[in-house]
Amino acid sequence: MKSMIRTINVCLLIAALRLTVSIAEAQEPKKVPRIGLLLPSSQSVSPLRINAFRQGLHSLGYTEGKNVVIEYRFAEGKLDRLPDLATELVRLGVDVIVTSTVPGVSAAKNASNTIPIVSMTADPVAAGLVESLARPGGNVTGLTNLSPDLQGKRLELLKEVVPGMTRVAFLWNRLGPAAPNLSLKTTANALGLQLQTFEVQKTENFDSAFQTMIRKRAQGFLTSPGPIITSHQAQILQLAANNRLPAIYPYSEFVDAGGFMSYNPSYDDLYRRAAIYVDKILKGRKPADLPVEQPMKFEFVINLKTAKQIGITIPLNVLARADKVIK
Repeated sequence: MKSMIRTINVCLLIAALRLTVSIAEAQEPKKVPRIGLLLPSSQSVSPLRINAFRQGLHSLGYTEGKNVVIEYRFAEGKLDRLPDLATELVRLGVDVIVTSTVPGVSAAKNASNTIPIVSMTADPVAAGLVESLARPGGNVTGLTNLSPDLQGKRLELLKEVVPGMTRVAFLWNRLGPAAPNLSLKTTANALGLQLQTFEVQKTENFDSAFQTMIRKRAQGFLTSPGPIITSHQAQILQLAANNRLPAIYPYSEFVDAGGFMSYNPSYDDLYRRAAIYVDKILKGRKPADLPVEQPMKFEFVINLKTAKQIGITIPLNVLARADKVIK
């Protein structure tokens, strides 16, 4: 009888201990993941991409402010701010950093060699950010946007729309992902175009570049991608309109804001896919083992209202190929 009582007491004690542990676990708040979003540009030129990233997270079960926190940091086009902003995110103890452009990834990587980084850059292998696309190694993975490889394609589209063009200008920044490369130069030669290049770094450079363009009788222009270009979007568009110059841009946001044409990977899609990387990392995957992926969607956008303002008629076969036409 005593043995049975002891057994019952032991069972009750074990049950009580289990109940105490369960209550304690239920009361202990779960750690909410913290994501650092480090962007070289400003918030005002990135809303669609930020929303795409949020939507990507939401589709995977994350709701900002409830079961995930996003810490936003914007360099406002001032790339020298990126190291300090990356250090801030590291001090906050973020679980993963999402960033774009080589300067952004380099700043995050220098700030921490252990916090996982989801990057969106032109060529992470050439920039020394990953060992290979298939096996990144280290703490960086993500997506490539193939920006340099699209320069020639953009020039072909611009020439097709402005067939009489013989002189074209290219605005670029040394810290961006795409200097005038072989693709652009080869295409210009094949199309019989005189290529004029202008390096820009600050507001005054853009005014000077356009003055020289007009003096050299450029008949159109294109730009490299990068934070310097995006942070001067309004100025570039105004100068293009004032001088009635047709242009093709590396971002569809330029066309939405009144630019002529754009051809680029779908950055909304890239940011949605970046959320997938974040989810995998938060669930325990190592960035070193997550292959860097290439764009799956590309966008060709035309603004017919702008075309009319600068006196250009878009060929019907070109309009038929556009993914979006703004009227």
